[in-house]
Amino acid sequence: MASSNFIDYVKINCRSGAGGAGSRHFRREKFVDKGGPDGGDGGRGGHVILKANSQHWTLLHLKYKRHIRAENGEAGSGARCNGKQGDDVIIEVPLGTIAKHPETGEILAEVTEDGQEVILLKGGRGGLGNHHFKTATNQTPEYFQPGDPSLEEWIILELKLLADVGLVGFPNAGKSTLLSTVSAAQPEIADYPFTTLVPNLGVVAYRNFKSFVMADIPGIIEGASQGKGLGLRFLRHIERNSILLFLVPATSENIGDEYRTLLNELELYDSSLLMKDRLLAISKGDLLDEELKNDLLKTVPNDIPYVYISSVTQEGISELKDLIWKTLNP
Repeated sequence: MASSNFIDYVKINCRSGAGGAGSRHFRREKFVDKGGPDGGDGGRGGHVILKANSQHWTLLHLKYKRHIRAENGEAGSGARCNGKQGDDVIIEVPLGTIAKHPETGEILAEVTEDGQEVILLKGGRGGLGNHHFKTATNQTPEYFQPGDPSLEEWIILELKLLADVGLVGFPNAGKSTLLSTVSAAQPEIADYPFTTLVPNLGVVAYRNFKSFVMADIPGIIEGASQGKGLGLRFLRHIERNSILLFLVPATSENIGDEYRTLLNELELYDSSLLMKDRLLAISKGDLLDEELKNDLLKTVPNDIPYVYISSVTQEGISELKDLIWKTLNP
């Protein structure tokens, strides 16, 4: 997906439909004695509905459509005819989208399964016609109910990518190269920091026609949880990944220190991220000989499964897939 087309945050103004008024009507027909009240009910106003659509990947289609309006319900009429219900308006969004209140930050809804629907704003209830208010002592009620008013709110839609594996690492750790190697995704690759400006998704083929989804998250730097670099903007995409694959290049002076720095940034952002399964891939393994690899192992943490990989020579790629699949399917 092109960087200019990846939109993961929009603020929209939503308004549900107002309910239609009930009718104050009396039946007056020739040869019909004592027709009485027969005002129909008003129609319900349209809802504003959030719906998950697996065919959407970003919120780009909402970037220039900031005002969402549902249809009002129609008023009732005579002969107990009810007014037409207002049409609902459906906002289709990618899986993993949440709706939040812009001021309080309260999560109003989230959709994670294809076809899932959540009502963001309910349409106004239609008013009752005067035939509901006929009593033994009031045969000709003049009273009818107006429809309930519409609801209007500003709502923030925020996308958090859903993936089986999330790649976590500093800029130039080899995340985009790995994704392009194991999937059909074609992220931009270059040797300068912050080449990846938006998350990228790729479907990784595994044995016996199995597969899993891998997400390349833009590089995190130290201090990302306080807003430095690009990390803060994209850290939320890590929340929905099943497992986290840390990438540390073999050229790093101390693999353990770099891994712990990344882990610390995740903890400062959201400590619950530490509950996810974690794997370590030491990238760019083709740059080292066996002696250097053995020396580097002294700095590798003991509490995380790891594998040496090289996206250039394919070293360790099969072992990495096996490790990921075993972690996803214990």
